[in-house]
Amino acid sequence: MDPADEKQQSPNDDRASKDEHHGIDVEVSSLGSSSEDDRTGDEALKLVGRERTHTFSDEYNARLRRKLDWWIPPLCAAVYFTQFLDKTSLNYASIMGFPIKGQQYNLVSMAFYLGFLIFEFPTVYISQKLRLAKYLGGNIVLWGAILMLHAVPSSFGAFFALRFLLGMCECCVAPILILIISMFYKKSEQASRISWFYVMNGTTIVFGSFLAYGVSFYDGDAIASYKIVYLLLGGLAIIVGLAVLLWMPDSPVHAAHLTPEERIAVLERVRDDQCGTENKTFKRAQVIEAVCDVRTWLIALSTMMTSIPNGALSNFSNIVIKGFGYTTKQTLILSTPGGVIAALTTLACGYYSDRKNERMLPIVFALIPAIVSAAMLVGLDGSGNKGALLFAINVINMYGSALAMIYAYNASNTSGHTKKLTINAITLVSFSVGNIIGTEIFQAKDAPGYLPGKVTILILFLVQFALSLILRALNLHKNKAKLRAIQAEMGRLGWSDTDVQRERERSAFQDLTDMRNIFFVYTV
Repeated sequence: MDPADEKQQSPNDDRASKDEHHGIDVEVSSLGSSSEDDRTGDEALKLVGRERTHTFSDEYNARLRRKLDWWIPPLCAAVYFTQFLDKTSLNYASIMGFPIKGQQYNLVSMAFYLGFLIFEFPTVYISQKLRLAKYLGGNIVLWGAILMLHAVPSSFGAFFALRFLLGMCECCVAPILILIISMFYKKSEQASRISWFYVMNGTTIVFGSFLAYGVSFYDGDAIASYKIVYLLLGGLAIIVGLAVLLWMPDSPVHAAHLTPEERIAVLERVRDDQCGTENKTFKRAQVIEAVCDVRTWLIALSTMMTSIPNGALSNFSNIVIKGFGYTTKQTLILSTPGGVIAALTTLACGYYSDRKNERMLPIVFALIPAIVSAAMLVGLDGSGNKGALLFAINVINMYGSALAMIYAYNASNTSGHTKKLTINAITLVSFSVGNIIGTEIFQAKDAPGYLPGKVTILILFLVQFALSLILRALNLHKNKAKLRAIQAEMGRLGWSDTDVQRERERSAFQDLTDMRNIFFVYTV
């Protein structure tokens, strides 16, 4: 054995699997055998070695990134466009002759998130065992069929059951899209790519409003207007699901539309991020680490602070706007500026997030105008100032970009495939719980002003503002601790900068968690 190689192995051979040296948990996995790597390491090791053996020019990587950009984000955007449009279809149906009213309407709205909540953990772990994109595409086709079935019943029970099933099918979307983006893109590219599909939340507000506005002119007796909306949106979902089945890649290792060389280049592009790509083995220790990480629960709480307003506004915003004194047709058109504002804010936050390597500050910036708008809705309640109220209900949509940044935070700050799945599942469970609560904060007895609901939203935005700053401070502290640990190891083991880089490359695809990998750097 070459003495240089022996030098590289010795630091790892004498380390325990868990070392709380220097105040953080550190694990630099032993070099082990290739068979051990196959069992415990990343799927990427099927194509690339533990050390970098292929290098690609900046021009080559730029061409590859453009190819990915014209392929993966558009498919992700189509999926998110369909999902958000489908789950908010009830908002349009509510003022187009939908037969369920009052508290039963609240319960039908809640049913989607109950299905979402109950099936989130099962769907995440099922997806780990299957091909990601195929599982996603199958769920989209299924929920398209379920959405079309909304045109059949007229009873509360049937609508409740259909919305519950819709939530079960749609709960896999965000975790899978986040994983796919994190597999193919570097940390410095992830927030903007996530914003490119999350922007569909705002776009669907515009599209759905104009679609419902056009359908509202139908005055025939053959079929109710809201049923036409369900049939059109369900058919669109099935088309998108088929496109995902045909063209969405499961991972860089299984990307049929990339050449073998391009697959290797994708993996080498993301090697230094230390996030890995995919691992089919469920690892209990990674679940425990995710549950014991305080940031997991701060992210869950922050998600809930966003999701409660989302559950309220995505289902009741048209009812609130109509309560300002507008007609049904006016309401459908006047809600569209909110979608434009949400879309532009999401794109701006994603751009800033990657440009400045920040995740929490964009949330803070977006929350400031949302807080002001919520305060206007509270302060001007009952004033009859329709213009100011309409301005506030549209600008408040800037809060929506917060969830996109939370998704980007998870993608950039978590490694270990089972841990990623667990944290994404906890985040989405929090999302569903928040939305369930949100469907209940606008009560029929508070109509038409819904003042208690507006006050609740204002308080939640203020709490999330504080949580974002706390999360940023925690990651800054952890990065400083990791840097001290690396410097101490360099002194203890005599590592040079070249040695550190080699150890960093070796740890990239070992499916280590962010807390066990000394070389992992958190994005604040």
